[in-house]
Amino acid sequence: MIFVLDASALLAYLRAEPGGEVVDSILGSEDNACYVHAVNLCEVYYDTIREFDKPKAQATIEALLVAGIIVRNDMDAAFWQFAGDCKAPGGISLADCFCIVLASRLVAEIVTADRREFGPAAERGMCRVRFVR
Repeated sequence: MIFVLDASALLAYLRAEPGGEVVDSILGSEDNACYVHAVNLCEVYYDTIREFDKPKAQATIEALLVAGIIVRNDMDAAFWQFAGDCKAPGGISLADCFCIVLASRLVAEIVTADRREFGPAAERGMCRVRFVR
């Protein structure tokens, strides 16, 4: 299967929070391809700097790459315009819109712990979502 992980799922995995074991299982399966958009990876990076420091943040990103996360930097006009279309009605962060657009582009399921933003998006048919908690 193809998955796109958002920052909340990655942080749950990294911090061994509830739901982290679901992410670990998804990452651990050779049958899965796990992607993250660079904007969502940036969220993990800055959150880790805030909590710890820059060297820990850099090590955290490296650990995700070693775990098999594939980083996408898509930013062509069609991509960012679709993200803008997702953001315009409100209720979804811009970073999460990038996650939604990448999942759409890859025909993937989103993995997240964020029910507040992704719940309504899934209900509106914007994306398929697997909640880890």
